[in-house]
Amino acid sequence: MRPILMKGHERPLTFLKYNRDGDLLFSCAKDNTPTVWFADNGERLGTYRGHNGAVWCCDVSRDSSRLITGSADTSAKLWDVKTGTQLFSFNMDSPARAVDLSVGDKLCIITIDPFMGQSSAIHVKRIAADLDDQVGESVLVLKGPVGRINRAVWGPLNRTIISAGEDAVVRIWDTETGKMIQENDKDVGHKKTVTSLAKSTDSSHFLTGSLDKSAKLWDSRTLTLIKTYVTERPVNAVAMSPLLNHVVLGGGQDASSVTTTDHRAGKFEAKFYDKILQEEIGGVKGHFGPINALAFNPDGKSFSSGGEDGYVRLHHFDPDYFRIPSI
Repeated sequence: MRPILMKGHERPLTFLKYNRDGDLLFSCAKDNTPTVWFADNGERLGTYRGHNGAVWCCDVSRDSSRLITGSADTSAKLWDVKTGTQLFSFNMDSPARAVDLSVGDKLCIITIDPFMGQSSAIHVKRIAADLDDQVGESVLVLKGPVGRINRAVWGPLNRTIISAGEDAVVRIWDTETGKMIQENDKDVGHKKTVTSLAKSTDSSHFLTGSLDKSAKLWDSRTLTLIKTYVTERPVNAVAMSPLLNHVVLGGGQDASSVTTTDHRAGKFEAKFYDKILQEEIGGVKGHFGPINALAFNPDGKSFSSGGEDGYVRLHHFDPDYFRIPSI
């Protein structure tokens, strides 16, 4: 499995996202310019210029016509995927950390960081079909979590919002009332910051990765802990195969202590685990720094990883991968 090395960012990667068809890959990094690539050969299609700070997150609409990005420049921007033009900018007065479009693309979650005395919050914005009707006001604002909210995603049928972040608690919110429905049991939950969250294709369960060197699989409706995957490094990124019972974890030590170790000792590989047996089944090496972002192609036949080294590595699986015995 020879990776395709995609060099288009000058700073560390922060997020990767495939469109629903799996033919485009969107990458965000700390260098202000989200980039779109062809997902089969890694050719760069173009960039989206307009942000003045690190871009933390992005999401693309179901028909691949619009892209939304959240940035440290206190804005979340809506883009035309094809032309790269900026369609609208949501001014958030605080760095925008996570963005997620709802099923149907009519609503969008934007989370903001604690900043200048403001607390962190989850904002829900309406995304208008016609740009002339687009407004910046929030339909709903959820507050409560302490510290940064690193990820917030829509639950099944947009009825709930699932959030997780620096306080290590996974919460489920009701989108009608804006009230918190439940938070995870402290005994089984993460012990340190939750860095990443990935939903299954059908939204029935989701995976969280944390700096406590573990990833956990949860039920989306009941918030029951299903599985725990233990590794020997902080987990910065998680992904779930849409095809096989595999989960991938990426991480490594803190960026500040990277230069003092050999790249093998730093453990910068993407580790594959059996989703059910919770056992490690393999690893993909290559990055010269911690892995900050992971994404699976919706067809399950390839995946990409983005690192602190500024590279995106695109891996198309060999036929052997599909023959790994699973239950």
